[in-house]
Amino acid sequence: MSSIMKVFLLLASMVYISKAQLGESGQQCLCQRVRNQIASKSDVKDIQIYPATVFCDTVEIVVTLNSGLRYCLNPKLNAMKRLLANVIKQKTPTTSTTARPTELSSTARSTSTARI
Repeated sequence: MSSIMKVFLLLASMVYISKAQLGESGQQCLCQRVRNQIASKSDVKDIQIYPATVFCDTVEIVVTLNSGLRYCLNPKLNAMKRLLANVIKQKTPTTSTTARPTELSSTARSTSTARI
């Protein structure tokens, strides 16, 4: 087999593997499937909100239960829109000293974590 043919086959296999890793949509999102409802609030340990990026164009909401199970929620639901609005409201500095129903912490990667 000629060396040009070997290079072509190697290049073609690299392209095929990279396309397979990106998935069907061409994006690298954490959430492949989403749920439309949340478990009971007493079972929820942590909620992480990942904003849209160049790698994934949707907001992703990842819920961690006390048992360690993790799943994604649909950010288009009204309850999730209210949760996102609360998180955004908490990120903006305010001068009020009223107690808030959730705590918010964020990391350097712009990931917001809300604790219920």
